[in-house]
Amino acid sequence: MATITVKNIPDRNYAILRKLAAAHYRSINSEIIHLIDKATGSTRIDPAEHMLTARKLREKTRNHVISDIDIFNAKSEGRL
Repeated sequence: MATITVKNIPDRNYAILRKLAAAHYRSINSEIIHLIDKATGSTRIDPAEHMLTARKLREKTRNHVISDIDIFNAKSEGRL
């Protein structure tokens, strides 16, 4: 893994970073890695959580059958 050194961090930013790390029970280094992951969109997906979300959505839409005609009409709505 790569190593990054960040210099001249403003005191206010460092204080906020320290508070965030403490609130999430992380080291400052781990908090920075978490924030970089979040900013770059490289968050990890928990497969079990993803499946649970899909099941909940499927349960909500169980009684709402949509036909091809419904989809066509919805796509065409508002078009000339």
